[in-house]
Amino acid sequence: MRILIAEDDFTSRKVLAAVLKKAGHEVLETVHGAEAWDALQKPGAPSLVILDWMMPELDGLEVLRRIRAVPTDRPPYILMLTCRTEKAEIIAGLNAGANDYLAKPFDPDELRARVEVGRRMIEMQDALSAKIEELRRALGEIKTLRGIVPICANCKKIRDDQGYWSQVEVYVRDHSEAEFSHGICPECMKTLYPEFFDE
Repeated sequence: MRILIAEDDFTSRKVLAAVLKKAGHEVLETVHGAEAWDALQKPGAPSLVILDWMMPELDGLEVLRRIRAVPTDRPPYILMLTCRTEKAEIIAGLNAGANDYLAKPFDPDELRARVEVGRRMIEMQDALSAKIEELRRALGEIKTLRGIVPICANCKKIRDDQGYWSQVEVYVRDHSEAEFSHGICPECMKTLYPEFFDE
């Protein structure tokens, strides 16, 4: 999985990248918030983001707010990396849109576990988006009869939008996906073919 790191401290960034690469992830490193924000606006941006809270240019919280302000059906999963461990600060980060947070200095096993949670969430989100798109396509192919359909009280022909009258089966065929198989109901059988009608 592709992961974007935004961390201004060189050593922390390299350790973080090394742990993620060792776990098999592709890592895009950025050195401050503005660079991270630019990278996330490009097509094919990573779907998992690890943001340091305190950075030059734009801090992690501002980057987070900007990301969440962009309407999308596939928002990135965001993990805040911070030395701020006060409950009020953690709540502020989560309220701004962070999915999770990790305190510095981080434990490599905990980092891998939290990234794995993010990966599972992204996969579920992608699967859900694919199903929604599949439903949209299916709905686009469905023809549905709606509104008032003028029908003759005597012969049961239906008037179309151009004012022409046609048989019910022709109208329904042209305005839906239905197909017809003809038969004779018991009442018509009795009237039309009484000699073959059997109660």
